[in-house]
Amino acid sequence: MPNAERIAKDRAPGGVRPPSRVRQLAAASIGNAVEWYDWYAYSFLAVYFAEQVFPKGAGNSLVPLLSTFAVFAVGFFMRPVGGLLMGAIADRRGRRTALTLTILLMGGGSLLVALTPTYAATGLLAPLVLVLARLVQGLSVGGEFAASTTFLVESAGPGRRGLFSSFQYVSTTAGQLLASATAALLAALLTEQQMGQWGWRVAFLFGALLSLLGLWIRRGAQETHPRALDAGTPYTQRPADRPGLFEALRRHPRQSLLICGITAGGTIAYYTWTTYLPTYAQVNAGFDKGEALTVGTLSLVFFALLQPLGGLLSDRIGRKPLLLGFSLGFAVLAVPLLHLVTDSFVSLLLVQCAGMVLLTGYTAVAAAVNAEVFPARVRAAGIGFPYSLTVALFGGTAPYVGTWFKQAGHGDLFPWYVAALCLVSFLVYLTLPETSRRELEK
Repeated sequence: MPNAERIAKDRAPGGVRPPSRVRQLAAASIGNAVEWYDWYAYSFLAVYFAEQVFPKGAGNSLVPLLSTFAVFAVGFFMRPVGGLLMGAIADRRGRRTALTLTILLMGGGSLLVALTPTYAATGLLAPLVLVLARLVQGLSVGGEFAASTTFLVESAGPGRRGLFSSFQYVSTTAGQLLASATAALLAALLTEQQMGQWGWRVAFLFGALLSLLGLWIRRGAQETHPRALDAGTPYTQRPADRPGLFEALRRHPRQSLLICGITAGGTIAYYTWTTYLPTYAQVNAGFDKGEALTVGTLSLVFFALLQPLGGLLSDRIGRKPLLLGFSLGFAVLAVPLLHLVTDSFVSLLLVQCAGMVLLTGYTAVAAAVNAEVFPARVRAAGIGFPYSLTVALFGGTAPYVGTWFKQAGHGDLFPWYVAALCLVSFLVYLTLPETSRRELEK
């Protein structure tokens, strides 16, 4: 083939050279890991900064910690707003623009947490600054899924959307593990007093610096919106051509509800097995706290390694078999698996790893399935709002619902709650067409 002809063939429509898939994957994954490091650092370090930011209630030393976790919940419920707004920006101005904005917001929120004054020094200003920082982070992480999901899947080569999709949860898990490791390292190097006074701030300053690294990597990424490939980059739309903020909900109500059904079982299973299970073992089986965290860390590493395998498998056999296996598996096995949790290290590790294998049927393909539901014009906003709303309602509340059942004397009902939501998603998956062989809708 003549050299000129070969070069022309290698270029995308519009004369733009196709982006490096490795660079695209790194831009989405490393940035996403940084986002989730900043998000999870808050929950790991809350016990250290709670009393500096919130005043103690009369006779109740738990008031500061409870207040801190209430702010954590506020951030969770900002995620649907972020999914809608950042998704709309990704559809109007391009995925790359939205990814740049989300990581700037997360880094700024992390820096604001690090610089939060103490209640003793500024009074009510301290909790107000913390609330503002968490609102910004919630906005960012809600938009991150919408933007990075579309970016990852649109960056994938032929027959590789499942593989690229799986890195959504590889990077999320990496961020969670990095936050846990940073908190553990600081706690090991510093005294309890030093951690309470200033040590916790170091972790958030580190997060802000990591955001700059993620920003630098993302600046080198190439726009993936299909219309950018037709018209050249950078991608922008004329005001008259831009989709409305609620266009996805208005024109695609069925697809929006479908995202909710796809997500409900997946998010409750994900947050139960990756976040709440160590606490569940402590509360219901008297498991040692330190050993529970060790089991959680080991199982998260195992979970991250499984994701690319699940993604590759979905590219070979389709998304639907994995989704059906995940949801039916949890609908049938969630109750017996959670009842197998005892105070034995091995039992908890086996239960958590068994759940991770089933969970991979959802997490490895969720980004691809969601992206394959909507046309490119409203893909990011169409995914972002219903997904984030469902996560806020069912995923983010999983630890609170589990604890509430236990306090009400009905701890055995929580596994049935998980199983019921997975059964709902199973019924939704039965109605889904197989999309792994289809071209993404432009």
